[in-house]
Amino acid sequence: DPDTKTEVVLLACGSFNPITNMHLRLFELAKDYFHETGKYKVVKGIISPVGDAYKKKGLISANHRVTMAKLATKNSDWVEVDDWESCQSEWLETLKVLRYHQQKLLSADVTNSLQDAVPITKLGRKRKQEPNRHEPIKKKSQSPVVKSVPQVKLLCGSDMLESFGVPNLWKLEDITEIVEKHGLVCISRAGSNVQKFIYESDILWRHKNNIHLVEEWITNDISSTKIRRALRRGQSVRYLVPDVVRAYIERQGLYSAASEDTNAGLLLAPLQKHASDPRSSQA
Repeated sequence: DPDTKTEVVLLACGSFNPITNMHLRLFELAKDYFHETGKYKVVKGIISPVGDAYKKKGLISANHRVTMAKLATKNSDWVEVDDWESCQSEWLETLKVLRYHQQKLLSADVTNSLQDAVPITKLGRKRKQEPNRHEPIKKKSQSPVVKSVPQVKLLCGSDMLESFGVPNLWKLEDITEIVEKHGLVCISRAGSNVQKFIYESDILWRHKNNIHLVEEWITNDISSTKIRRALRRGQSVRYLVPDVVRAYIERQGLYSAASEDTNAGLLLAPLQKHASDPRSSQA
């Protein structure tokens, strides 16, 4: 029964510098996994490229990264790109992006309920003239089936999960709230050590039921770093990124030795922000 399934929205945060076929595969793998459990229905995927203020080495402008992601998902009927995060002037913690998207769904739900309520009141007025006017009231007192708002879960690769262990990269309370209130979907290579990593972290172990590990059996080792390296060397990246993305990169002349030096020598925004904050430490 589809009504009893928990609706899920998958949110992927990251540089997408550039977006690759692997990024797109993460969504497909996660969706298959959730549907195979029989308990969930994935209703949407959201790609949220990080803003320029993240200050990662080699990070080209958000404008290009968002455009490439939009081109890559143009033919998808469920994965879309959201540029809210990339438009912020300051770097935002991933938790804030998760909260934003969860809040957006809650607000949309309230709006929908109000719209749905309009025809019901009209019906109510008509019923007053009918002799059987007590019946609808009885029906109403039985609690109506409330369709809950979809849960936003963070979709990531095993590298992101393991980055929880990097000192000063994440705030402990952020990691806790992500796994406790939202949930993680981690796509890991068959045979990777994500389970060991979870076991070795008290926070992750405590919330391990909210961490969905999806094994990637058809392995795919494409990374944005490798794509940029090939492009700097004038090598083909065809079949590694969507064709529309490859064409856009060529047209715009993106990714060179010079672009790879962007932000060289700068500290990543979270490290800058959290290094001075004694509360941030390892998971």
